[in-house]
Amino acid sequence: MLESPFVQTAVVTGATRGFGHAITAALIAAGIQVIGIARNERDLKAVRDEFGERFVPVAADATDEARAQDVIREHRPGLLVLNAGATPLMAPVHEHTWDTFSRNWENDTRQVFTWTRAALREPLEPGSVVVTMSSGAVLGGSPLSGGYASAKAAVRYLRGYAEDESQRAGLGIRFVTLLPNMTPAGGVGVAAVAGYAARQGVDEDTFVKDRGPVLTTEQVAQAVIEVAQNPHSAPEYRIIGSDGLSPVG
Repeated sequence: MLESPFVQTAVVTGATRGFGHAITAALIAAGIQVIGIARNERDLKAVRDEFGERFVPVAADATDEARAQDVIREHRPGLLVLNAGATPLMAPVHEHTWDTFSRNWENDTRQVFTWTRAALREPLEPGSVVVTMSSGAVLGGSPLSGGYASAKAAVRYLRGYAEDESQRAGLGIRFVTLLPNMTPAGGVGVAAVAGYAARQGVDEDTFVKDRGPVLTTEQVAQAVIEVAQNPHSAPEYRIIGSDGLSPVG
């Protein structure tokens, strides 16, 4: 079980698929009740059937400010895992429209902004932790995914802004950002692998093999557990694979 006495309940956005599902499973295995946020009621029901009463499904858009505030007030989580996001259109920049280019700003960045704001305004209890999912793409760019890399870069900045405000107000809320490598184990990664393999003129298996060990959803989930239970964690970590967490900077 997580060592913090405040982490008895966690909220996970995008809880039903990919990283979110693995994080949900790991938290429940650690004895934590998970409030799972997702849009698709059928997917939420499937996860509820899988995990039972320790999983509380909430059918909602993760960018809904009123719902975020209501969930925090009702459940008083000690951990927020802000994982929800959209799969970007994989195309070179000149083939994007502004709507497709900004998709991840309107989803990934906005949901982090929404829940971060609610965490500070409510606020969460001292000792609570907010883990935001960014991407390794912010360190090298992502030329086939429109505004994805810049949207995930904004997530990094939001973490820093929120940490400053928590300290200024004496709230005692800790904010950590994780930057996982591209992986076919995640929904976004599946699209990215297909797009970049095609761009290089190789098959997907070859592309993945050439990149080295594949990051798994379980490794991402374990990274969340590790930073949540470590009060002295760094503010940001890359997750590359079996080597575990690597502090950024």
